Amino acid sequence: MKELFKKSKPKILVIGDLMIDHYLWGECERISPEAPVQIVDIKDESFVLGGAGNVLDNLKAFGADVGIASVIGEDENGRWLEKRLKARGIKELALIKEQGRKTSKKSRVIAFHQQIVRFDKESKDSISKKSEEEILKALKEKLSNFDLILLSDYNKGVLTSSLVKKIIKLAKNKVPIFIDPKGDDYSKYRGADLITPNKKEASVASGINIKDENSLKKAGFYLKNKFNFNNVIITLSEEGIALFEEEMIKIPTVAKEVYDVTGAGDTVLAALGFSVASGKNLKDAIKFANLAAGVVVGKVGSATATIEEIEEYERSLHKKSFDEYIKSYEKIQEVVKYLKNKGKKIVFTNGCFDILHIGHIKYLEKAKKLGDVLIVGVNSDESVKKLKGENRPINSEYDRAYILTTLEFVDYVVIFNEETPYDLIKLIEPDILVKGADYKGKKIVGSDIAKMVKLIDFIDGKSTTEIIKKIEKRFHKKGQT
Repeated sequence: MKELFKKSKPKILVIGDLMIDHYLWGECERISPEAPVQIVDIKDESFVLGGAGNVLDNLKAFGADVGIASVIGEDENGRWLEKRLKARGIKELALIKEQGRKTSKKSRVIAFHQQIVRFDKESKDSISKKSEEEILKALKEKLSNFDLILLSDYNKGVLTSSLVKKIIKLAKNKVPIFIDPKGDDYSKYRGADLITPNKKEASVASGINIKDENSLKKAGFYLKNKFNFNNVIITLSEEGIALFEEEMIKIPTVAKEVYDVTGAGDTVLAALGFSVASGKNLKDAIKFANLAAGVVVGKVGSATATIEEIEEYERSLHKKSFDEYIKSYEKIQEVVKYLKNKGKKIVFTNGCFDILHIGHIKYLEKAKKLGDVLIVGVNSDESVKKLKGENRPINSEYDRAYILTTLEFVDYVVIFNEETPYDLIKLIEPDILVKGADYKGKKIVGSDIAKMVKLIDFIDGKSTTEIIKKIEKRFHKKGQT
């Protein structure tokens, strides 16, 4: 994926409602004696770009060259927004300040990954005709500088019906326009290249209750035909995305864990715009948007996803061949270099893992929790024979390595021939070296290389040797074969 986008730095203009997303992070352990409400002990707070600003942040994370046109207030929040946009390297096509207008700010109280309450400070009145004219004037002068325009409508007054209609007319057949809509009247978006409502918004705008495949199809094509949209995309939460071209196509979601859907629609709009402006078709753009959304809903609050995060997330979803995760010394060196450049904490452990059992599983599961990436060194057949005797291993080195790669918490496996993994540890230089608790007080190979050594308890009575003894006792009695 990185290869597909590495030469892409599309120029994208975002027009819409800028706001601040303010987060108060805390803990909640009791109920107020004054009223039946939760008491949140605030530990931290953060401020990020919200609304159209979150679209901008996502585009910057992808690597786009981004411009903004919007209207804010002459207030403290407006000054914060202006400063943040400059710090993020976002070009101001038109950032207009209106006297008396409140710059939108949404404050959310979060405790234990859950949103407790939200309170908003904002103006919802339509912007002035003068502000509309200033945006249009700037757009006429700079339209040819952009590959694509995204309209992020939060119904806060920037994207008035007259302004949107004039923008679409101005850009028609020159620059594609993608829109994340709001409200129940889509006539102002008529003629747009793409519109991206969610299921609820599409139901309201079409007047069709979307409850199954048939009603979804009717609603999508109703909007497409009635308002002359070139394409319609309806986002369906955990069900994925529906694309309406000549036919309806459903593309499933790829989210593994959902902590917070805040800003997921912004990510989808940004990802679609970035992909298409980079030369991809809509189907490929939707696949990319699905992956990007899968990353951000696994975070709390308004979030973004980089190309690297999306690429890593896609790899975690599609382990098409577990052989890819069995690495040679040369390949693991390349992988480790990449991981360290990304600031990942690397954990290493090793063993024979001849007959995989629950003791192994629990041990490896605990090892992975100590860092970001778990690399397991596996003794080769030759190495096992030297350590365990001629009758071992029971399973070949390839079988043992392959089985380990199928475990969710094992990231990479490397087979080594030596009696100890010292040379492999020297090559990897792990942050954490993990061994069994039976090594307490003993010299641990590689402890002079790793930054830290951790000992993990085994489960009593669980070992390959004990399993072999049990099999021999049960099936190799006199008279049995």
